[in-house]
Amino acid sequence: MQEPSAKKMICYRCKVPLVPEKTYFHYLGHSFFTDIPKCPVCGLVYIPEELARGRMAEVEQELEDK
Repeated sequence: MQEPSAKKMICYRCKVPLVPEKTYFHYLGHSFFTDIPKCPVCGLVYIPEELARGRMAEVEQELEDK
């Protein structure tokens, strides 16, 4: 099975290919950078499931543990 970032993804709005770009996230008071597919025209990003279930879930767990 291919990873979503390995597939050629197209921006729904602009109809152009998404390109990997280092993106800054600020989520629940925590900040981190990661490379994710982003539209070079409108800036829309695709958040892969592994990021949502991985790093973002870790941030939520850290907050719950405090």
